[in-house]
Amino acid sequence: MESLLIKLMPFLKVLLAFVIMLAGMRFKVGLGLSILVGGLVMGLVFGLGVMEWAQAGIMALTQEKFLFLAAIVGLILILSDAMERSGQSKRLMESLSGYLTNPRLRLIFFPALIGLLPMPGGAVFSAPMVKTVSEDMRVTNSDRAVINYWFRHIWELFWPLYPGIILTVALADIPIIDLIGKTWPGSLVMLAAGWFFFLRPGVLGAGELMIAPLPATRSKSAAFKEGLPLFVAIGGAIGLETFIATSMPSVAFEWGVVVALALGVTCVMVQNTQLGLRFLRDVLTKKSLWSMVFVIVAIFIFKDIMHAAGVVDEMARVAGGSAALFAAAVFLPFLVGMVAGINVAFVGATFPLLLGLLNTLGMQDQTIPYLILATFAGFTGVMISPIHICFILTCEFFGCDLARTWRKLVAPCVVFFLSGVGLFYFWL
Repeated sequence: MESLLIKLMPFLKVLLAFVIMLAGMRFKVGLGLSILVGGLVMGLVFGLGVMEWAQAGIMALTQEKFLFLAAIVGLILILSDAMERSGQSKRLMESLSGYLTNPRLRLIFFPALIGLLPMPGGAVFSAPMVKTVSEDMRVTNSDRAVINYWFRHIWELFWPLYPGIILTVALADIPIIDLIGKTWPGSLVMLAAGWFFFLRPGVLGAGELMIAPLPATRSKSAAFKEGLPLFVAIGGAIGLETFIATSMPSVAFEWGVVVALALGVTCVMVQNTQLGLRFLRDVLTKKSLWSMVFVIVAIFIFKDIMHAAGVVDEMARVAGGSAALFAAAVFLPFLVGMVAGINVAFVGATFPLLLGLLNTLGMQDQTIPYLILATFAGFTGVMISPIHICFILTCEFFGCDLARTWRKLVAPCVVFFLSGVGLFYFWL
């Protein structure tokens, strides 16, 4: 019994920190502050001193990844705010209304479209568009939030520009097609689960959702004009990322996203000259912008504290044999994904351990099936994480209850994970 308790102790410590974070969110202490306190508790229970905690936090905020993330989220908010304030989002929806005649298709179109752009916090980009398209629909804010969040991530299992995919194949030293050629069914499962749990009649309205249908206009030229900032942002990011990755591998690919988003902001400002520089000043002084930046700060500090305290290493150390392989392939990716809320976190923190165990056990020929299992487990944790930045920003945007909205994610996440288990055994 004592031996079992020793093995469980690292996991119980993580659970303690996680419960404290959830309690802070529940009692409205503030999302960023709740995450920071949870990180402090995690560091302390794993033997990290206060000064070491502070040093890890400071180092987290000097990382290139953090600076890029803050810039990307800031530009997303500026672009989405500009399109909403100028009425361009509404005009774009009206120009597409003739093509998107199904109200449920209208709800998921923009989250799915923005999902092709691998930007952290991208759900806040599509949230204003979901709001615009659903203004005349019988849909609650909680439903808007969960639909925006879920369908924003449907491509993440196989879209080759996502950093988690790129990091996985780099660590495993395998061609990217070998992985995404086997993980793509996950996107179909997410689409099907999204329909069943969020969109089907009886779940989202008994039948027709519309109170008053939008004008059924079809204008390719108007759709192109109103959607030009989005085309510039998405197409530019994909194009620039690809160019940087192939021509300048030493340059961070995030520069492509930053430049493309800046061009998108410039485009919408040129198209709507009435916004002016006063608009930029108003956006940059908005409390909501800086509260979201603070949440990003907290998440990065928490992630680095977890690394500095050796949380994953200690959990792996107490697990041995088949238990270690299970922990590395399922439990640790899920836990790190849930606690960090970022794909790259569970890939970077747990996949080296998994790959090392497979090599040690002479199971290199089963690398891809185990990577599939670990990817599905980790991504399930990311999607069900209450501190996933997309989930937090979406709930903040729609002003809905975090806990009530989160509960809607449990069942589809279970279905998604079980599909990953099925794929694991199929390819094994």
